[in-house]
Amino acid sequence: MRSLYSLSFIALLLVLSSPAAARSFNVETFFLDNGMQVVAIENRRAPVVTHMVWYKVGAADEKPGKSGIAHFLEHLMFKGTPKFPSGSLSSTVKRLGGNDNAFTSHDFTAYYQNLAREHLPKVMEMEADRMTNLRLTPAEVAAERDVVIEERKQRIDNQPQALFNEQMMAAAFVNHPYGMPVIGWMHEIKELTREDALAAYQQWYAPNNAILIVAGDITAAELKPLAEKYYGDIAVAEVPPRHRPRPAPILATQRLLLEDPRVGVPTIMKVYRAPRGSDAADVLSEIFGGTSTARLYKKLVVEEKLAVAAGVNYDPVSLNETSFVVYANPAPGVTAAELERAIERETQLLLDKGITAEELAAAKSRKAASITYYLDSLQGLALIFGRALSSGFDVNYVQNKLARIEALAVDDINAVAATIMAGDNLPVAGLLTVPSQTTPKARTPRAAPAAPTPAAAPEVNR
Repeated sequence: MRSLYSLSFIALLLVLSSPAAARSFNVETFFLDNGMQVVAIENRRAPVVTHMVWYKVGAADEKPGKSGIAHFLEHLMFKGTPKFPSGSLSSTVKRLGGNDNAFTSHDFTAYYQNLAREHLPKVMEMEADRMTNLRLTPAEVAAERDVVIEERKQRIDNQPQALFNEQMMAAAFVNHPYGMPVIGWMHEIKELTREDALAAYQQWYAPNNAILIVAGDITAAELKPLAEKYYGDIAVAEVPPRHRPRPAPILATQRLLLEDPRVGVPTIMKVYRAPRGSDAADVLSEIFGGTSTARLYKKLVVEEKLAVAAGVNYDPVSLNETSFVVYANPAPGVTAAELERAIERETQLLLDKGITAEELAAAKSRKAASITYYLDSLQGLALIFGRALSSGFDVNYVQNKLARIEALAVDDINAVAATIMAGDNLPVAGLLTVPSQTTPKARTPRAAPAAPTPAAAPEVNR
């Protein structure tokens, strides 16, 4: 079992907000006759490529009672076809000196290979083959289901923070599938069948529901004939619309308490629902809790020493409404109540006084200066565009990020702060801590689904 995908979309998007990043895009996109979108991201610094296929389906598209099927199918996609037997894709990529994997979120499922440019045709042939020719035996399905069950135990059930995160998201997204875990609820994972997997495969895995992204030593002109050769003849399928219910309004103040003896440092968290794709909310999260110079960290950790960590998580890229999460970990000797009062004070100060022009300028400067080694990552660029395109955004959303941020004014940030953190938009508040001595036989509640670090939609790898 491979580790959770660790590349942060927000960090990467900040990188792409820099002038240097804007000059280095070299992105072209086109469509095949069968509706498959193709994106070429040219980078000639080395004779290597990242090849990715993104399907516009994720955990939030699952049928009721079938939570985890998107992630389970991702696992099963490595079981092979008549032409390329089980495990041969990964073993071939490894033999050619590359690496491969896949990951699932609420809004997409993606498969990738990193390897030398000369081997690109081979992985395109194999990836295109499993788009339509997947074969599954009952024994393979049963064995892989056990793998996913064990993954759920290790990554969620045995991790108090993960249990807490998923409970918070389930409470925040009432009547919406973002409240379900990407990996699935344990009782439903155990009941997933071969027929469930094949039904999801036949329903969603089609070229007109997929995006091909190749980044690296290639141009669109060079990629087009390869894409047409390997993917162009795959038949179009009738893919259902991605209709999802709107989240139900939160009308009552909610507070979750999870007591677990395995907790090392308590966590205080507030989850607000927030608009998707908001540059103003992105900058607000930077100013209020995005860095060690942000308001929460500076005040609660550095100055008042009430917390050992404090911050905000906001992921703008999602198909539906997303989350804005405020969190903190109390310092030794500080009660949760004391720290919560301090967070409330800083939140109210933000709402009453707003941000300053200096804070906005500094946030813009930090974003413009966020050039990191990710710019040298072919996979990083492919990830950014893949996430955006499969979540309902277009290429311009990524490419114009800097210009939109530069155009933001103080009033824009203050307005989105009021929208998210005041009025009728009630948050779900929660505390993760050790059992109190007065609590009779506190137990860890049964888990819900796999949630992310507070705020981003989780991406679960094989």
